[in-house]
Amino acid sequence: MSDIVLETRDLTKHYGGVHALEGVNFILRKGEHVAIMGDNGAGKSTFVRQITGVEQRTRGEILFYGRPVNFAGPLEAREAGIETVFQTLALADHLDVADNLFLGREKLRLRLGPFSILDYKGMREATLKALQKTGVKIPNIHNTIERMSGGQRQCVAIARTATFHSRLTIMDEPTAALGVQETAQVENIIRNLKEQGEPLILISHNMRQVFDLVDRIVVFRRGRICANLRKEETDGQEVVAYITGAKTQPEYADAA
Repeated sequence: MSDIVLETRDLTKHYGGVHALEGVNFILRKGEHVAIMGDNGAGKSTFVRQITGVEQRTRGEILFYGRPVNFAGPLEAREAGIETVFQTLALADHLDVADNLFLGREKLRLRLGPFSILDYKGMREATLKALQKTGVKIPNIHNTIERMSGGQRQCVAIARTATFHSRLTIMDEPTAALGVQETAQVENIIRNLKEQGEPLILISHNMRQVFDLVDRIVVFRRGRICANLRKEETDGQEVVAYITGAKTQPEYADAA
């Protein structure tokens, strides 16, 4: 039985004449944590948008646990087991913490044909346990998202991702807007996912964070993969050389 969680073959995305992603072949294995790095506009977020169905690819194939998938949107990807923290967070501003954590997965007290009664108490109790488990500190879970700071919003999105067992977790710059303490909380969540054997894709510009948290580093440049590196076999200086184009692995020479 294959240990491949996610595979893309010739994954390509064009916006008119702009080639944002070109011929990306990528593999993620069970329990593996992989960082995707690259300069702004290198194709990192475009790659995630194709995987999660936010956008439809121009061509190529995506396999999730060996099966071809073509998600119509992020909800389908989530239902398949892919939890994602986007840079845009994808939170409902007018709802509180519990409602956001259980959005689309509401607990029910009673189902009467087409009508349902939500279990608000159960969702709030589960929310408090989830926040305690992940180390995320929210002073008042009854506050709506629109009344929270940027850092608190990010932590809610990450807590939602870590609360539910997923087959794959993707985090797109999860600590970019966070302070030191909040960043440490997020990094602990990532370590917990590793201990639980859950695979993860981390998009980050933070070199220290990447070398602390992942097994492998994949570098994107101009919409293509230009390097695939084992963490223990490289260093920050070499990664920067790949990001800037000063160096390219021979098998990815056309990405330079």
